[in-house]
Order: sequence, then C-alpha cells, then structure tokens
Amino acid sequence: MDNDPRTFDCLRVTKLLDAYRLRDFTPVSVIDMVFDRIGEIDRPEIWTLLLPVDAVRAQARALEKALAEEGDTVFERLPLFGVPFAVKDNIDVAGLPTTAACEPFSYTPEFSAFAIQRLLDAGAILVGKTNLDQFATGLVGTRSPFGAVRQVEFPERVSGGSSSGSAVSVAAGCVAFSLGTDTAGSGRVPAGFNGIVGLKPSLGLVSKRGVVPACRSLDTLSIFAHDVADAWHVLAQMAKFDARDAYSRKVPPLGATSSALRLGVPAELEFFNDTTAQQAFGATLDVISADLATTPDAIDFTPFKRVSALLYDGPWVAERRAALGAFFDTNFADIDTTVAAVIGKADRFSAVDAFNGQYALAELKRESERCFDGIDVLIVPTTPTHPLIADVQASPIERNSELGYYTNFVNLLDLCALSVPCARRSDGLPAGVTLIAPSGSDHRLAVLGARIQALFNDTASPELQPLPFQEPTVALAVVGAHLRGQPLNKQLLEAGAQFMEATSTSSAYQLFALPNTSPPKPGLVRNADRIGAAIAVEVWDVPVRSFGKFVMDVPSPMGIGTIELSDGRFVKGFICEPWAVSEMSGARDITAFGGWIAYLDSLQTRT
Repeated sequence: MDNDPRTFDCLRVTKLLDAYRLRDFTPVSVIDMVFDRIGEIDRPEIWTLLLPVDAVRAQARALEKALAEEGDTVFERLPLFGVPFAVKDNIDVAGLPTTAACEPFSYTPEFSAFAIQRLLDAGAILVGKTNLDQFATGLVGTRSPFGAVRQVEFPERVSGGSSSGSAVSVAAGCVAFSLGTDTAGSGRVPAGFNGIVGLKPSLGLVSKRGVVPACRSLDTLSIFAHDVADAWHVLAQMAKFDARDAYSRKVPPLGATSSALRLGVPAELEFFNDTTAQQAFGATLDVISADLATTPDAIDFTPFKRVSALLYDGPWVAERRAALGAFFDTNFADIDTTVAAVIGKADRFSAVDAFNGQYALAELKRESERCFDGIDVLIVPTTPTHPLIADVQASPIERNSELGYYTNFVNLLDLCALSVPCARRSDGLPAGVTLIAPSGSDHRLAVLGARIQALFNDTASPELQPLPFQEPTVALAVVGAHLRGQPLNKQLLEAGAQFMEATSTSSAYQLFALPNTSPPKPGLVRNADRIGAAIAVEVWDVPVRSFGKFVMDVPSPMGIGTIELSDGRFVKGFICEPWAVSEMSGARDITAFGGWIAYLDSLQTRT
C-alpha cells in the first residue's frame, strides 16, 4: 500500500485505525494531509476557527510517541487514536471561544464539554470548530455572519443546517468525523444534503453538558461520518452517563426483535413538488424492500405532523428564548434577522400556552406509540426537497420549514434517528433515508442503517457491537439451544443480552442430550463427586430489568442455577433437574463431547 495518505481513502475512522495498526502512515502525515485538504478546497465558510497547524501537529507527535512506547496496546487505551475531527461551534472546547455563530455572544470555556473530553481522551485530534446557523436555529446553513455554508459539490445549493460546517467538513474530506447538535433535524438534514451519515442518538444517551442550548430539553449531540460503522464507533466513546448533566440518562437499549424488522413508511408522502426527490425515495424504498423481503406498512403520519407544528408554531419556541436570556434583549441587533424573528415568536406565548402544549404533546405521544406498536422502524426521506441558496434567501422561513417536515417531531417524541445516504437523485444531488425508532433503538437502527448503506455501496455490511451497558446486568452461562447460532439464541437477543465470552465450566459437570425436547436441548448437571469434564459454555450479560421475564420462559426440566466456570468464577446458568437425566429418563450422556455444539457436529458427521 502506498504510504502517502493523500492517495489513500484514509479519512474514515475504521480505515484510518486499521492503517495506523499497519504503520502505513503516521498521525503527523494525516494531519498534514488534513490541512492540505482544507487549503485545497478553499471553503473558509465551513469554519469559525481552525487550530494552528503546529499545535495540531504537536498532538499528533504525542500520539506517535505513545505508539512507539506502548505498541499496539495503545489502540486499546485510545480507541480513536489519531482520528481528526471537528466540532460545531456551540460546543465547548477548553481554551477555545464558543461563538454559536454570534461573536458578541462569544465566551472562552475553562473546560471542554463532557462528550468532547471523552473523544480527546480516546485519542481523537481536534482540527477546528465549524460554522452553524446562528444559535442552532435553522435547517439551511445560511444564517451565519461567518457566511452561508454551501453544499459540498453544488455550491448553489444549501448545505443544510444548523450543523452546516460540521457536515461539509466531513463530506469534503477535511476530517474523519464531526460533531453537530440536533434539536429539530440539525444532525440529519445536512447529512442528507451532503451524502454522509448523520446519527442522532436517543435523548440523554450522550451528555450535553458544555453545549449552548437551543431547546435544552430536546437537544442532543449528533455525529457525522462517512459510514454507519464509523459513526457507531464514535458513539461508543461518547455514550456515557454524566451525573452532572440533568438531562443525561442511562438509556435502556432495546433488544433485537423476535422476527424480521417491521418497517413503516408514511401513507402520504410530501415532497413539495420536487418530483426528482420523490422518484429517488421511491427507487430507494424498492431496493430496501427487495433486500429485506418485506413491504413497509403505510402508517398515518398525521400525529407526527401535528407534533412538528408544536416545535416552531407552539410554545417550545420560548425555550429558545430562555436559552439566550438577557442577551436577546441587550444584543438584539447582533442577532441574525431571521433567527431573531423565529426566537421572537416566544413573546406570543404564555405559561398557560406552555402547559397546554405539554398536554397536547402527551396525547400525541400516545398516538405515535400506537404507530410503533405495529412497526419497529419508520423510514422517511431525510428531506423532501433540496433548495437553492437563492430560494432560501427569498423565502427564509418557508423553505426552512419545508426541510423539517420529516425531522421536527423526532426529539419531541423522544425517538432516535439515523440518516443514511442511498442512491443519488437523477440530477446528481445526494439523497437518502432516515430511520426512526423509539428511544433505546440506537443499535437496531445502526445495524439496519449499515445494511442499507452496504446495499448502495455494494459492500459487506459490518458487524456492529451493542453499546456497553450502563445498567445492572446478570452474567448468565448458556450451554445448549441458547448458544449463538442455535434456535433459542433469539430469546437472549430479545432480552437485550450481550455476548461476553466463550469459556467452559469446571471439570465437575456432566452433559446429557435430553429426549423429547423441542428444539433439542442438553441438560447440564453438576456431579456431587466433582467427577466429570469441562463443558463448553457461553457467558452473556443480561439486563436485570429483563432477566425475570427470561427466567419465566425457561421450561422444566431446565432451570437457572449457579455454575462454576473453569477459572473459578461462579455465574448464573442453565442447569437441569436430576430426574431428567436419570437412568430411566432416556437421556444420553454426551459429556465426552465436551459441549453441545461438538455433539451436534458428530450427528452431522454420521449422516
């Protein structure tokens, strides 16, 4: 492989990490490439601040020293070793000004945002801060004194916002990933417009301490990357409960479904007369449906549209006003006129309106929950159309409102979402879909999103591990039909369990093939004289919240007891009632095979 990163598609998180492991190039050579690329594209409106190249090189040299001293173990300690990234300029980085695209508002924080510090501690290299629709108010990318951010390939088109600079910095090849924020679609719309992935986590999964709020109760950080696997790898470093953030939550992950995912699509789709966008979505949906061998159910989109109306035409706009506090009055002239007009709507609403809005939202949440009773994932166009900058300048409120048609309701309903690029429109513009599901479905969306992206890239879908647990779990040893690849493994996945390790019991156990069980099952019995063999098992972590239900479904003669592992640990595990393996039971002693899979393989060999 050519060790010049300029000739290698290295600005992908996982590819870059693989290249570092192979020593194909160094963090310093990558940083040089990054700054060369930034100069080459000459798009200053992307940035509100670029770090001095010498300072960034110094970070890279420190990583090179760590690699020389620690060897490959450094990649375990620093899972984002040498990965260059950018940050939306409403997120705090210690010692750098936070402007929210309004310099009179600017302040210099002493500490980095919690999520930023986690990325830096994981070895990522910050390159700069990116432009945005001022105070994160907008979906267009044009509302900034630092300049309108243009779409990466079609400069006459909007980039999308408010995380405009963050999205284009990735799409233009300047950084491997970037952070945005998302309140009404700011982490999804610019991803769709620029042909990249936009991951919007479940609310509370990522701390927003150190972020200038737009709507504090609805905001979340978001991730832009070239592919789902990269975005998921970054999320794994950021998703950590933060006790100092009042809105941080230990989001319980939803387990896998018992069958194929049930997909839904709005019964009536809106594209605001953009037939090219409509055709692209229809073609994309056909490809997805064929691959998954399913036709999405048509769902009533009315509740979601009504929720969207609450965000800007209801009392939630007052939350944006609250975020700015006295600055809105004292520095009104310094605020973008369109942003000021949007936030100024807050004066129309009273405390009574705020409560009535909450009541309306609660009722609409019930309606949306009923929609998700019949589907697992809602698929929508990321945006219904892609306007010209001139069109937005002529009608800034109307065009912006159109872009939020499929995004505005998501955070109000506490849903998670993932924007994935698919086939381009016939006019060459990027197009894609957004996957939406209830809170905690982040891994489910990532797995589906990676599969969809692989369809359109003609690549293999990557395996994505679930996020680490942030809740109490029970270590459970399984020995037979619940092993990976076996028919009852789905029960573990439905319970939200995660595979931890393949190991074995101590040598005090016997294993029997039980007769007349469906599906076939073994029985594990501890020998009172500690005479037996080590039996192969898998250890899974099962959330405590779902463990009781899992145990309730275990039929006789099976049970859950305590098993001794080969290393002396004791964990919960599948055991068998002694009567089921007695001489009269018809059970066959298969201890000599050392495990259920080896026994099944022997049966295949015979046939």
